[in-house]
Amino acid sequence: MDTTEYEKMMAEDLYDVKDPKLVHDRDLAKMLYDQLNHLPLTAVEEQSKIVKQLFGSTGENVEVRANFYCDYGYNIHVGENFFANYDCLLLDTCPITIGKNALLAPRVQIYAAGHPFDVKTRNSWLGNGQTVTIGDNCWIGGNAIIVPGVTLGNNVIVGAGSVVTKSFGDDVVVAGNPARVIKTIGN
Repeated sequence: MDTTEYEKMMAEDLYDVKDPKLVHDRDLAKMLYDQLNHLPLTAVEEQSKIVKQLFGSTGENVEVRANFYCDYGYNIHVGENFFANYDCLLLDTCPITIGKNALLAPRVQIYAAGHPFDVKTRNSWLGNGQTVTIGDNCWIGGNAIIVPGVTLGNNVIVGAGSVVTKSFGDDVVVAGNPARVIKTIGN
């Protein structure tokens, strides 16, 4: 049995980004986030319904402000009390899982998508990705970028403008480019 491009993508293998099923899935996500991005801020119930349609799973009390963008939506999983402020971008080629009580400041970018380093492979429109996992009670500062394959533990704060290129455990503040631990925090 042949492996589909979707299955390759989910297995973090090289896959054809122009595969018709994947193009269709991205188009469906775009329709939903376009609807979300055109709602007034006061349309909280309608906004929540669209987010629950777009994301793979959500807890209660989920708020995503415009303008929000993603690849597929169905690979985004968030817990209770999730808040994404203005202009967030979550490229969910592979799963992006975020725990409960998470705050994403404006312009946070989380990338589970990538491209091969080899130029010939990259020029043939093959993509790849790695899962991103963020624990409970995390706060990601404005303009922070989290790259493919990163795992952040519980109670992590990412400083504004940071580029997180490696994983960190619980109870730390990370900042910089590349991000490093600048402080340990207690409960």
